[in-house]
Amino acid sequence: MANDMQVVQTNSFARALRRLHPTQKQDLDEAVKTIMANPSIGELKVGDLANIAVYKFRMSNQLTLLAYTYDNGTITLTLFVFGAHENFYRDLKRQF
Repeated sequence: MANDMQVVQTNSFARALRRLHPTQKQDLDEAVKTIMANPSIGELKVGDLANIAVYKFRMSNQLTLLAYTYDNGTITLTLFVFGAHENFYRDLKRQF
């Protein structure tokens, strides 16, 4: 199932991705592969951020959060934003 999954990046995610160092990109790639293998691994949010899951992982020895949605009907993983916990949810709410 993970092989047939389509991964979509938002524009803000792609911009932030370009600013990462190669080692950070490797950590992020591993996190995305983990999510693709098991999309329900992230914690589902409620309220304003309903239907969004957040996966926590380590990037360069710093806890990083990755927000995404998973549509099982079309097997699409949409990556929204990643970053440190500080102001993460505030910035994520601004996108919605």
